[in-house]
Amino acid sequence: MFNPNRRHILATALLAAAGAASAAAPAYPERPITLIVPWAPGGSTDILARALAEQITKSLGQPVIVDNRAGASGNIGSNFVAKAKPDGYTLLVGSMSTHAMNPALMDSMPFKGVEDFTPIAQLANVINTMVVSNSVPAKNVKELIAYAKANPGALNYASAGAGSTNHLSAVLFEKAAGIKMVHVPYKGGAPAVLDTVADQTQVLFSAGTQTLPHIKAGKLRLLAVTEAKRSALLPDVPTVGETLPGYEMSVWYGLFGPAHMPKDLVDKLNAAANAAMADPQIKARMDNIGVEITKTTPAQFATILKNDADRYGKIIRELGIKGE
Repeated sequence: MFNPNRRHILATALLAAAGAASAAAPAYPERPITLIVPWAPGGSTDILARALAEQITKSLGQPVIVDNRAGASGNIGSNFVAKAKPDGYTLLVGSMSTHAMNPALMDSMPFKGVEDFTPIAQLANVINTMVVSNSVPAKNVKELIAYAKANPGALNYASAGAGSTNHLSAVLFEKAAGIKMVHVPYKGGAPAVLDTVADQTQVLFSAGTQTLPHIKAGKLRLLAVTEAKRSALLPDVPTVGETLPGYEMSVWYGLFGPAHMPKDLVDKLNAAANAAMADPQIKARMDNIGVEITKTTPAQFATILKNDADRYGKIIRELGIKGE
């Protein structure tokens, strides 16, 4: 015979079990978080990651430890995160190059740039500058194109290596302008900048983090930025696209976790990251090195990642560019 009290007893037991489970589940985070930087210490990615880690440590109440795992054009550190547990304790400050370019540049990849990660927040855009050495008479993009056409083979352009954002920026420029320059690849951005200052190479597309000090010192001439619209930090500097409609090259940094992270952790980290990057002291530090803070939801960042992976992947394959 049915006992009317059984339903009440069962409901009470279920509520008690749920309450016990909830009480037993620790609040995130309960231990330190590791933030992987897939590049060597001292670069703009590292500077950004350490500023982010400092602020998130304060807001979440647990240490955020920056771990530099450089090598293979950012693939070593990125792969470490791709293979980690999706529990929010191993995160990555990745970039447009590691996630949208490397999969198309390299024949063998240890991870998929889109599918193997959880996009948490786009953190910042890097001002990507187009500069020339002082020996080049051009004062703007139009004059540089005219000079290149009138002096075939006279312009060498530097890059941080085949397949780098510097390289792709220049190849896209050559194609859009209908010119040909000589590619001089270096093993890193720093020597590429220094040789352009020394006029060993004449043209360079590079992050403002590396070129702005030389521009301010009068050692390099800034012609344009490569983004789709003018930079808020350099509002008087035109874009390359104002001379060559459709030209665009954007360089961004973002916060990622392994694929399949729980939504509540992603939302919590997104809020913490956006709040951290909005801190006035961090913004001032980033402005000073030519990095513009951005703010996105996880969904918005996922769309940016997918669109850039499709766009730059197609361009890289069409032009036959291979990474080193």
